[in-house]
Amino acid sequence: MATVAVTDATFDEEVKNSDVPVVVDFWAEWCGPCKQIGPALEELAAEYEGKIKIAKVDVDQNPNAAAAMGVRGIPALFIFKDGQVVSNRAGAAPKAALEGWIKDSI
Repeated sequence: MATVAVTDATFDEEVKNSDVPVVVDFWAEWCGPCKQIGPALEELAAEYEGKIKIAKVDVDQNPNAAAAMGVRGIPALFIFKDGQVVSNRAGAAPKAALEGWIKDSI
């Protein structure tokens, strides 16, 4: 399963009401570090299919979700479990670091 594109309209349904933990990546097309972590997130989405969901929110197209989460810089990553934020981090990181953070948080 690939990452899921989430909009302001689908944020609650896809993220807060998910049956599995959700990693939310707030990103933008023009953001270099966002593009750096994109492939790693795609790989993790496939490797952890059924265990976690990885959602991507384009902040340019969906400013309300980003504003509601207090996102000031991107990439901004949040982990939701049972509808609540359990961890967050900002900035790019290698795949191994992202995977370790996810495993420690869920």
